[in-house]
Amino acid sequence: MRHELTIKTLSDIDSVAKEFLAAVGENRLIAFYAPMGAGKTTFTTAICRVLGVADDAVSSPTFSIVNEYRTASGESLFHFDFYRISKISEALDIGLFDYLDSGSLCIMEWPENIDEILPEDTLKVTISVSADGSRSICWED
Repeated sequence: MRHELTIKTLSDIDSVAKEFLAAVGENRLIAFYAPMGAGKTTFTTAICRVLGVADDAVSSPTFSIVNEYRTASGESLFHFDFYRISKISEALDIGLFDYLDSGSLCIMEWPENIDEILPEDTLKVTISVSADGSRSICWED
C-alpha cells in the first residue's frame, strides 16, 4: 500500500511527524531518500520532538555518522547520516548492525550509500520537494 503525507509549511511539520509515526507503526528501521536540502534532518528533528527528545540534542550526524538521542520514555533513538560513507566497510566499522539489531528506532539519511547491506525490513521513505516548497513524504508497505 502506498502512503503519502504532505508538509505544506514548516508550521505543519510536527503534526505530519506525529501522523507519520502513527502510520509507520512498529517499523524500527526508517531510511529517508531525498536530495540535498529536501528536509531529511528537519523532518527527523520533528520526529524527535514528537517523541520528546530535547530540541537542542538533535543535530545532523554528518561527521560522527550516528547520534544517539533519548526519547521522553527513555528509549534510545539512533540517527544516522551516511553522506560521507564511501565504502560499506566504513558503515560496518561503526558497528552498524549492532544499532540496527538493537530494537531501537533507527532513522537513516543518505541510505543509498549503504543500500546493499540494509536489512530487508527497512522502511524506505522518499521526501520530495514540490514547486510550491511543500514536501511529500512517501512510502510503501
